[in-house]
Amino acid sequence: MTFYQKTTLPNGLRVVTESIGHVRSAAVGVWVGTGSLYETPAEMGVSHLIEHMLFKGTERRSALEIARAIDGRGGALNAFTAKEYTCYHARVLDEHLPLALDVLADMLLNSRFDPADLAREKDVICEEIKMYEDVPDDLVHDLFAGALWRGHALGRPIVGTTERVQAMTREEILAYKARHYVPENMVVAAAGHLEHERVVEWAHQLFGPMAPGPGDRPAPGAPADPEGPAIVVRQKEIEQAHLVLGTTALPLTDPNIYALYVLNAIVGGSSSSLLFQEVREKRGLAYSVYSYHSMYRSAGCFGVYAGVSPRMVDPTLELVLDLLTGLGRRGVTEEELSEAREQLKGQLMLGLESTSSRMSRLGRGELIRGCVYSPDEVIARVDAVTLEQVNALAHRLFVEECRVLAAVVPHTMQHDFSRYGEVLYD
Repeated sequence: MTFYQKTTLPNGLRVVTESIGHVRSAAVGVWVGTGSLYETPAEMGVSHLIEHMLFKGTERRSALEIARAIDGRGGALNAFTAKEYTCYHARVLDEHLPLALDVLADMLLNSRFDPADLAREKDVICEEIKMYEDVPDDLVHDLFAGALWRGHALGRPIVGTTERVQAMTREEILAYKARHYVPENMVVAAAGHLEHERVVEWAHQLFGPMAPGPGDRPAPGAPADPEGPAIVVRQKEIEQAHLVLGTTALPLTDPNIYALYVLNAIVGGSSSSLLFQEVREKRGLAYSVYSYHSMYRSAGCFGVYAGVSPRMVDPTLELVLDLLTGLGRRGVTEEELSEAREQLKGQLMLGLESTSSRMSRLGRGELIRGCVYSPDEVIARVDAVTLEQVNALAHRLFVEECRVLAAVVPHTMQHDFSRYGEVLYD
């Protein structure tokens, strides 16, 4: 028996819910299958701009009334834009779930896109871009993606650029929204103290009148692999050097994806991981050091981040390279594999205590994969990961694949990074 329920409305919109009887809250989200991956170079940032504009007022509610409708009942309303999707979500007491859905539907279907509001919000987003540029430990990840997937939509920043955001016309923005905000490209997900049939009923009332879309939303193909080791360096007025070293990895649909989860846990997924112990605890080279993976339908990446003193850039990079290459050649142990499995299973189960987390699992899984794995299925897949799978993946990522390095460093720092690969730009 499945742990969640799913209903597809006549217009193609999907409704997925998970009932949790022992809580008094409910989380609901409307997931739209569009993000920066679906934008042309001229449209950079349009998905994120639309997300902002949907909070600026509808035919029924002002921006203040949208906020008060949820805030005034002790709930929370927010949204975010990613590369492959945009999500509008709320968490409320169960009795206010119909209201939360009504507010979300009103935002998605009836936003006014008032020209004066649009002009102001463009300025807000441009300030957001400037703020983002001033956060080097965020900026370095965008530089890494841009160098890894140069020339591809996955390598572009989600927020766009100030030039492109300011250049967008209201007509262009609405045309993009009309193409992508269509029922067959949307999922309503809810988790908490609820009844599936009631959520379907409310969703049908609110979203049922939406007409199916034109169906012309092609996503770009998979990006090409890097042709060789590459370096991208950005100088800023900062004190610390921020580094990301990594490579291409697995797309979301790869059957070895759970081996990647396990490998990441071993390499740098916690305070007991290889990187944390060797780089921070034993040598004191960095305060913050970790590994991570990003996965999309057509591509994925694996990266290691470290924030270090400028004089420790080379010792840190050399150590990380030695650790990764060594792990790729010798492989992991059965003990490391067992510990990583338990860590992942613990993280999964602890995350299930949040209705928002459960809602996100439903919405993202249904939108991206067309299905949602139960906790028992995920645990079984983690337990099924073999030592041979992890070691083969480690050898591929850390020995065979081309490396890409992104660095955000102090503007006074003079450093020759060319020993690690071709410097793309400075």
